Amino acid sequence: MIISVTGGKGGTGKSFVATNLAVELAKKYSLVLADLDVEAPNDHILLGAKLQGEEQITVMFPFIDYSKCIKCGVCGRVCDTGAMLISRERLPYVIPRLCSGCSACYYACPAKAIISGKRVVGKSYITPVKIGEANFTLVTGMLNEGEEHVAPVVVRSKRRALSANADLYLIDTAAGTSNTVAAAMDKSRLAIAVTEPTPLGLHDLELILTVAEALGIREKWVVINKVGIGPHDEHVKLAKKMGAEVVAEIPYSRDVVETYVDGAPIVAARPDTEIAVTFKYIAQRVAEVTG
Repeated sequence: MIISVTGGKGGTGKSFVATNLAVELAKKYSLVLADLDVEAPNDHILLGAKLQGEEQITVMFPFIDYSKCIKCGVCGRVCDTGAMLISRERLPYVIPRLCSGCSACYYACPAKAIISGKRVVGKSYITPVKIGEANFTLVTGMLNEGEEHVAPVVVRSKRRALSANADLYLIDTAAGTSNTVAAAMDKSRLAIAVTEPTPLGLHDLELILTVAEALGIREKWVVINKVGIGPHDEHVKLAKKMGAEVVAEIPYSRDVVETYVDGAPIVAARPDTEIAVTFKYIAQRVAEVTG
């Protein structure tokens, strides 16, 4: 079963929810936590884990054999990212950081003047995590600095996560509602949208629930984090209107900040707190869904 922890807006606390929920669920299930916020992955920091098992992620990169090039310009016309420039002399040049590795130019070239190479755009890690009674696997996707194209790293990191044999796959998505967030959420049975009691939190909650609906995700839950910093009545109304259930309200708390600094999940560091008990409740609800 695949569960996505998402939220639309950044900074709502989705990684906080994902990591603590992973620790609780791993006490009962074999579990893989996939951090697919590849531009700023931080689950390993919140878990106090050192990344291991690095694998490079590459995309196709076109090299030009100018001895075969007939200066037709087809490669430039089929490139939809602007990576293939055609000079005044009608010769093609490639801007590496703009190239998505789609291979359109390679297949379109009538003179077979394009050679298929590879370029490293990121990496993934697979890290065993043990926290108290919880043992699980953390898969982390990480985009190289300065890279433009996120999708290959998200897709390949998710594929690596799903290749591990587990009862539950917990996906921590990036912020926003882009196609890469949708790719991370795809095939999830349950989406947990983490929001905050702010106008932007409300706005993006509606967007991410719309994405979940479009993906055909059957179960949609809402966790309202940082309760107390503002009103959240409208968040509750919106969730009900869009067929989602508010399963938890987590108060803004100094305990959370201090466990962040310590690099330890609150369910392990302070198991008797109200927030830790809330995560135990969410984990129990997940168990009911899995049957």
